[in-house]
This record gives sequence, C-alpha cells and structure tokens, in this order.
Amino acid sequence: MTLTSKTATELQALLQKGEVTAKEITEATLQTIEQREEKIHAFIHVAKEEATKRAEQLDQEASNTRGSLFGVPIGIKDNIVTKDMTTTCASKMLEDFVPVYNATAIDKLEAAGAINMGKLNMDEFAMGSTTETSYFGNTLNPWNTDYVPGGSSGGSAAAVAAGEVPLSLGSDTGGSVRQPAAFCGIVGMKPTYGRISRFGLTAFASSLDQIGTLSRTVEDNALLLSVIAGEDDNDSSSSAKAVPDFTAALTGDINGLKVAVPTPYLGEGVDAEIATAVREAITVLESLGAVCEEVELPHIQYAPTTYYVISSSEAQSNLSRFDGLRYGYHTENAENLEQAYFRTRQEGFGDEVKKRIIFGTYAMSADHHEDLYVRAQKTRTLIAQDFDTVFEKYDVVIGPTTATTAFKLGETGGDQLVHYANDVLAVPANLTGRPALSVPCGFVNELPVGLQIMGKHFDEETLYKVAHAYEQATDFHKRTPSIQEGK
Repeated sequence: MTLTSKTATELQALLQKGEVTAKEITEATLQTIEQREEKIHAFIHVAKEEATKRAEQLDQEASNTRGSLFGVPIGIKDNIVTKDMTTTCASKMLEDFVPVYNATAIDKLEAAGAINMGKLNMDEFAMGSTTETSYFGNTLNPWNTDYVPGGSSGGSAAAVAAGEVPLSLGSDTGGSVRQPAAFCGIVGMKPTYGRISRFGLTAFASSLDQIGTLSRTVEDNALLLSVIAGEDDNDSSSSAKAVPDFTAALTGDINGLKVAVPTPYLGEGVDAEIATAVREAITVLESLGAVCEEVELPHIQYAPTTYYVISSSEAQSNLSRFDGLRYGYHTENAENLEQAYFRTRQEGFGDEVKKRIIFGTYAMSADHHEDLYVRAQKTRTLIAQDFDTVFEKYDVVIGPTTATTAFKLGETGGDQLVHYANDVLAVPANLTGRPALSVPCGFVNELPVGLQIMGKHFDEETLYKVAHAYEQATDFHKRTPSIQEGK
C-alpha cells in the first residue's frame, strides 16, 4: 500500500508516530500527480516548489505544535483565492491573476498544517456540471476517461478519486460538490450555508454558494470540515454557531433514526438502476435500525426553474466586476471605453458564462424583475417551507445524488428530463441552505452511484453519522479506479 493510497487519517497516524515525514508524503504525492495528470487533467496548477518548501518547514516543527491536518496534502478548487498562487476560475478572464491574500478556509488549512498541492480544474466560474467549460480543457473521470467527472468541482473530485490527493476543497452552488463526488465515487459534503466562511470564494450566486469538502472516506471528510468551519469577521453571512468535532459523531449508531424518502427522488427521470441502488441503500439503513418512509414535497417541481432564475440573476451582478480595468484580462482591440468593456467580456468569458449573464440581466430587468426574480424568491420560500415540514418529523432526507451515472464527454447529461431530475435532486439543498452529503452506494456499468443525505440546518453531525454507518456496512468506498493501479 503506497503513501498516496492512504487516507488523511492514516497519513496523520504515520506522521504522529514519526514513521514518515511531511516531505516524503509530499514527494510521493507530486510523483503520483505527475504520473496520473496526463490521463485525467485534474490540476490547473501544480504547486511543486511551494508544497516542497512547505513540507520542509513543517518537518522542523515540534511534535506538540502540529495541527490536525499536519503534513496532509490537499487540492484547492481554482475559484478559492490563494495568496501568491494563481486563481483563475478556469477562465481566460483570470488566466494570470495572482491574489494578494488567502481565503479564510485556506488560512485555516495552513494553521492546521495541511499542504496545498495546487489548484484544481473546474467549469468556468463554477458554471457547468461537467468541467467541460474550463478554459484550460476537460478533466476526465478516473473510472473511465471517456466520461466526465461532473462539475463544477470536477477537478476536485477527480483528483481525490484518482489518488492524487486524499482531500480537496470544492464549491457547491447547485450540486457542484455532491454531483462530481457521486460521479467519481467519493464523499462530498455541502455544509449548511454559513458553516464555512465564503471570504475568498469567487462569487457565482452569493445566496447559494458554499465551500464544500471532498474525500475518500466519511471520517476524512468530517476531519476536514472540523478544520475549516466557523465564524469569520470577514464574512457577515458566516455563522457564530460553535463548530463541533464532527469525527465524534461517527458512532455507527443510527437505531431509531427517522429517514424521509421524497417520492419524486425515485420517480420520472431517475435511471432505474440508480433507483434500485438507492432502494438497496435504504434496506441497509433499515437493517441498522433506521425507520424509512416516503414523503411528498409539494413544490419540488419548481426547484430547477427557481434555481436557474436566482443563480443567473446573482451571477450577472457578481460578474460585473470583471470589466478589464481593475484586474484580469483586458482586450487590446478597443478604440473607446465602451468597446473596452464589451470586447473584454466578449473575449474573456466563455459561452456558458455569457449565457447566464444574459439570462440574469433579462430576469433582473425592469420589465421582468417581478415576474421572474421576485416570483422565484417567493417560490424558494415555499420550497423551504416544504422541507421545514418534513424535518419536523424526520432526521434526514435521502435519495440519489444524481439521476444517472456520469455521462460521456460531449453528451452534457442527455435529455431535458434527466437535467430536470438532476436539478430536483441537487438544488434544494442550496435553495434552502441545508447541509447535504453524497456517499458511494453502488455501481452501474462500472461507474459509481451516489446516495445523497440531506439534513437540518447546522446538523452536519447527523449526516456524518448516517453516512459513516452506511459506509461501514458496505464496501463501495473500498473500490478504486484502475488508474490507481497504474492501468
């Protein structure tokens, strides 16, 4: 068993015993990245020199000052700013942008002793679900490189699944951590809105965005969230709620837990084999003492449209800062200020980003604001109230993370019914600000399937408890793609 096949928890144990150094782990990680990147392209920038220097410094620290992620490699989605290291958002617009400060989550990782191995590929400005809209090219699924890894955090998921890093950070605006986690057969958590500071996360849709955590095991995921969660004076939307040790919730005891299974989550648009895998997962939970019952969500069918209106409206506002004057790409083909604005954005943004800006501008225009944006916000409230009602009686809501397994490059998810079903599963957690986690629950045609567990606000502990109990009762998390064996 190589160093790079070990979990963060296992690496920590070796480091604490002095059986390996941070530099040895870093060198092994860099070697693995070099070997596997040609096949999957998960990284935009590999921080070889920075990571090596950091590891050497950590090895000089006294053992009693080491943090909970001491010496553990991690990859960072390239929309989370890193001081003196490019943060591109996978866009031509920010191809050469080097921030002068760290995101709060990065500062917390550094304080805990983690080693940043570099910046991970993504859909441009986090807009997409395949990592095919990246200016720097596609990331491929480690299970089968003819398929996408999902998105927008596709690089974050692929790097973990391929064994390049044991941990990564992504961002989730409408499923962008959970969906690629499901496609790549790993664990992905979107915490409660406000649980992690968004300071330093490049905004897509501010009321929906949340930094999320990706790992191979539930235990590693709980460890990572424990490190980066918490209130931040730089982010007024961050919560002052105390951050527990999430690993303490991994007791395996879910006896008496009440589980809601929304009828639409296993209905039209969801692949039959995906539904079967989830029903089998429900049987496992019941064998562990959980009580599972079907429920209705009266307004869930409006979630996709509601999400698209709100996210695009907020995106057009957030992206207005990219004007070519203050930072980022600037056109050389302009005769006046108006042309400079227009051509910079025309040349600097990709098609998917332009599409969302145009629709968001339309939705926020004087003629359509009431009909589209205001109505979407009212519908968002109705959807939130539906979940409030369910959570009065149940501890968690479960279903598939995605309606299908990963789809082939260039297919963009098939027909509109599949798109709709995927959004029904993914976006409610963002619209309502609730935590949601994806854990591997099977395979269809040798591609992973994810089980989504959604919880009450600031109750990530219960999600981890359920996911860990399920993980320990099954073997899906033990399977690895052949790329890890060098095939």
